[in-house]
Amino acid sequence: MKAFVAGATGETGRRIVQELTVRNIPVCALVRDVAKARNILPNEVELVQGDVLDRQNLAAALGDSTVVLCATGAKPSFDPTGPYKVDYEGTKNLVDAAKTKEIEHFVLVSSLATSQFFHPLNLFWLILVWKKQAEEYLQKSGLTYTIIRPGGLKNEDNTDSIVMQSADTLFEGSIPRQKVAQVCVEALFEPAARNKVVEIVAKPEAAAKSFSELFAGVV
Repeated sequence: MKAFVAGATGETGRRIVQELTVRNIPVCALVRDVAKARNILPNEVELVQGDVLDRQNLAAALGDSTVVLCATGAKPSFDPTGPYKVDYEGTKNLVDAAKTKEIEHFVLVSSLATSQFFHPLNLFWLILVWKKQAEEYLQKSGLTYTIIRPGGLKNEDNTDSIVMQSADTLFEGSIPRQKVAQVCVEALFEPAARNKVVEIVAKPEAAAKSFSELFAGVV
C-alpha cells in the first residue's frame, strides 16, 4: 500500500499523514508549497508539488500510489467560487485521476450535515452543497470509497469515544481531528468500511468500540 494524501498540510490532512507514517505506510503528499510542507510533514514523506485544480497533472502526481485520502477544503474567503472550485471541482478532478490509475480505495473527508440545505454553513458560499455534490460524484465513480462526515473539528485530542452512524443520522457534535485521521486510515483496512458514508462525532459517555465494530454498525 502507498497512500496519496491531498490537503496534506491542512490541520486534518497533516494528522492523516502522521497516522499513516506511524503505521509505516509510504505516503505521497500533494502540496502547493514544498518548502512549507517540509516544515510541517515528517521527513520520510514524499512531496509532490501540485494542486487538485490542476486537472492535467493529477494522474502523474498520483504516481505509484494505491490508495487516496482527500482532506482538502475551501478556506473562508470573499471568493464565492472557493467552495465550488476546491470542494467540488478539485475533488472531482482527483476522483477522475484516481479512476485512470485504478486506485484501490478513495477516502474522502466531507462534513456532517451535507444533506441539509438550510444549514448555517451554507452561508459560506454553499460549501455543504458542493461537498455533497463531490460525495455523489465519488459514489457514482465506480471506485471503492469511504466517505467520512465528521462533526465540528477540534485541534486538541481527547479521550472521548468515537460514535459512528449512517448517513444523515447525526446532526450535531464535535470530534478531534486526530480521531478523524484515525478513522480515515482504519477505513483502508476494514472491509466493512468499503462503499459507505459514515458520520462521526466523539462523546465522553459513549461506549468504546473497536473500529471493526464501528464500521460494521453502519448500514
